[in-house]
Amino acid sequence: MTIEELIAALQKGSGALKAQAAEELGKSKDRRAVRPLTDALNDINPAVRNNAAYALAELGASEAIPKIASLLRDEDEWVRKSAAKSLGVLKAHISVDDLIAALNDPSYMVRKNVARSLGRIGGETAEKALEQAVSDPDKIVAHAARKALDKLRGN
Repeated sequence: MTIEELIAALQKGSGALKAQAAEELGKSKDRRAVRPLTDALNDINPAVRNNAAYALAELGASEAIPKIASLLRDEDEWVRKSAAKSLGVLKAHISVDDLIAALNDPSYMVRKNVARSLGRIGGETAEKALEQAVSDPDKIVAHAARKALDKLRGN
């Protein structure tokens, strides 16, 4: 599909087609997809929101960081996980506080991706949050926080 066809599918397709189009648009590396993908962050289908968030990160769309950060409070845990991962890919320093708040998410999957993203972003605030996250009751999250801290510290 051409970029135009993918954008049309994202805007007017069925849920599954929209989700697939969002994924493909991220892989396309074509910045013309940024606006339609940003709009898709509001889609009713969580798979579309999920794929659009990560596609924007793949495109390096730092202008979408505030909207992606708002997805850390989405009702769907997969969307929250993807938002957390995307903010790390984008090295979204402005979203560190949002990510730290998401370390209290009920989903271990979200917390694990938050820890990884804080490790990618770095900084003193992120490091302090990761020091606390190594005590997360979920071993997977605690391990991710430890690895992120080690990365930040050059270990």
